[in-house]
Amino acid sequence: MPRNLWAYTVVFIASGCTLILEIVAGRIIAPVVGVSLYTWTSVIGVVLAGISLGNYTGGVVADRWPGRRTLGVILALGGIISLAVLPLIRIMTDVTYPPDFSLVAKIVVMTAAIFFPPAFVVSMTTPVVIRLSLKDLMHTGGVVGRLYAVSTCGSILSTFLTGFVLIANFGTRSIVVGVGVALLLLALAFGGLLTEGRAEAMVSVSGIAILTLAVLGEGIRLNAFDSGCTRETNYYCIRVVPTEQDGRVVEELILDHLIHSFSDLNDPTYLHYPYEQIYGEMMDYVATQKPDFNVLQLGGGGYTTPRYIERLYPKANDVVIEIDPGVTQIDYQYMGLSPTAPVRTINEDARTGIRELQSDKKFELILGDAFNDLSVPYHLTTQEFDRQLSDLMTPDGFYLSMIIDKMEGGRFIPSIVRTLQSVFPHVYVMSGSDSFHTPAQNTYVVAASKSPLDQRRLQQVRGQGPGGSSMTHIMSESDMEDWLRQTNSVLLTDDYVPADNLLAPLFLERN
Repeated sequence: MPRNLWAYTVVFIASGCTLILEIVAGRIIAPVVGVSLYTWTSVIGVVLAGISLGNYTGGVVADRWPGRRTLGVILALGGIISLAVLPLIRIMTDVTYPPDFSLVAKIVVMTAAIFFPPAFVVSMTTPVVIRLSLKDLMHTGGVVGRLYAVSTCGSILSTFLTGFVLIANFGTRSIVVGVGVALLLLALAFGGLLTEGRAEAMVSVSGIAILTLAVLGEGIRLNAFDSGCTRETNYYCIRVVPTEQDGRVVEELILDHLIHSFSDLNDPTYLHYPYEQIYGEMMDYVATQKPDFNVLQLGGGGYTTPRYIERLYPKANDVVIEIDPGVTQIDYQYMGLSPTAPVRTINEDARTGIRELQSDKKFELILGDAFNDLSVPYHLTTQEFDRQLSDLMTPDGFYLSMIIDKMEGGRFIPSIVRTLQSVFPHVYVMSGSDSFHTPAQNTYVVAASKSPLDQRRLQQVRGQGPGGSSMTHIMSESDMEDWLRQTNSVLLTDDYVPADNLLAPLFLERN
């Protein structure tokens, strides 16, 4: 074996395993706490803390116990702790937190408990390998530099491999098991555990086997190897759960930990959420003048609206931009979307997907359904994006966007309104309730158009409320002017779009 090839192999794989766990961490805890700036901040911070302290501790250990067996013990322990990630997820998910424990604190505690230990232990590997590789102090710089370069290359390759290939093809649970097994194999191959005396080797291997089986047994007992996902993709843990809503059996679509849609497989006209009902009334508003209207939907979710349009407005032309092809496939399989439905789906990010639309095709309606209170694609909130949408709209068209925020004390929705007002001459705030003066979190629809909305005609459309009554309540122009004067809002642009910060108060209040 060429000199130090073993060392390069160990640091390459060990560092790669650490980064694999870091990338997988965000996907693993997403079904519990969602995906947000706070989630990734916690994951990156915790793993970096583990790497830093692990490097330091590894240096101390390497100077005190320099030997292959030390390396073997570290790698084996790293493998076992990596396998323990899965039962730990189940345990930390079931922990009862204090009532005043914020979601941010929960994310940090959960991330630290699950992912700090493997990052810490595995990161002890490199200093020990460096100590074992140094034979000549005259070449210390070269040895250390090459080993850290190889270690970094392992991290880079693993990052791309995990994000682009592994998660989509194997799922997070299988990847974690693979990391644990890889580290255990490294320990046996390069850790000197099999080259000592027969008795010592038997004790070492037996100990590793017992600990590994104990961790795997606990994982099986807790059902920790089942992600609970109907399908796991690069974007979401997608779950479809039969449930009951409004006295009917429906299919519930959950993306990570957020309920996204309810679909009645026998009744495509069923709209559960108030914002969906407002969208339904606006569709009827447009259809009374143009039955063959063009509608563009940003975010497919449960494809509730396409099914609704297919049933009530068969002449309409429907285009959906949904970033996750897995969501679209799930909708065909479980959510009642017919394979023959007259809907065109573009599986891309909305910002890039709109470039695929024909430049001569204009839309009477653009429906935004890509936001929630924990994760906002900030690049879909900016002035530049609003201008792109304006170019796609007919002179009498409307852009409707679902927004979750507080009317009193919230900063996100007034920023959305202010930004839309910089592009469109007419902007409206709509709600399923007639009360806009409330400090409580609620779901609103912000509508923007080039032509004014005929509110009298809107009251005459197919109502979504009880007995066919109208669900759409619109904030008066004077109230909106007063409200905007009293709020602290910002103009959202591609250069400055602090969406996560604007929504931080909502996030911090969640338990």
